Amino acid sequence: MTQDPLMIYKLIILYMLNKVTFPLTTAQIGDFLLGREYTGFLNLQQTISELTDAHLVSAKPAGNRTHLVLTEEGRETLHFFENRISESIKEDIQFYFKENELEMKNEVAIQSSYYRSTTGDYKAELIAREKGSDLVTITLSVPLEEMASAICDNWQKKNQKIYKYLTEELF
Repeated sequence: MTQDPLMIYKLIILYMLNKVTFPLTTAQIGDFLLGREYTGFLNLQQTISELTDAHLVSAKPAGNRTHLVLTEEGRETLHFFENRISESIKEDIQFYFKENELEMKNEVAIQSSYYRSTTGDYKAELIAREKGSDLVTITLSVPLEEMASAICDNWQKKNQKIYKYLTEELF
């Protein structure tokens, strides 16, 4: 029996979201599906769009990323059709998570973005989250866009060191 490839991609995404306790970004899902050449970029975008349109997955913008979360309807759908995902694909997913879980959690938990404020300066917003709650939110005002961009980049690289410093100094 031949299966519709888009249906398999949808089930893979639902399965991935069901296996983690944190949101996955579209880039993380794409890294898995595209990196293993399960599908192409356009099919991936179509699949995610159809999942969100069907309310099987919730998509939430977060800075320059989109976080995907499995909905209850998605969980029920996966329950009925999970047996259509091959064991080799499930093993690939488990291996992918084993190799990348810490980095993936950090990527979702650490967010940064910047924008031009009404006063003409730039605001860099830096957030660290754990288990759905904000640990720290910092907004810095700087005069140049390049500075705001550098702050966001450095937050991605140095957030643990900065958070540790703040807690040591403030507690």
